[in-house]
Amino acid sequence: MRSEKKEVNMNIECKDECCKKCKCNHCGGAFYGLGFVGSAIYYISTASTFGMGVLGILKSIIWPAVLVFELFRYLNL
Repeated sequence: MRSEKKEVNMNIECKDECCKKCKCNHCGGAFYGLGFVGSAIYYISTASTFGMGVLGILKSIIWPAVLVFELFRYLNL
């Protein structure tokens, strides 16, 4: 038996032509970015001290993980 190695080119710049070929979907980054900005604004506006504002920025970075965790906990998965 012969083992064939397939080379994967990881240095592909994703332009319109590439997205048409591989049908990439890059809207997840925009969703995360808007969620980050929105949650950062919320946490900073409700912060009573500078430290709470910094903590709010850190919470804004990890909000998707918390969202998925709470969703799974709600669904009892």
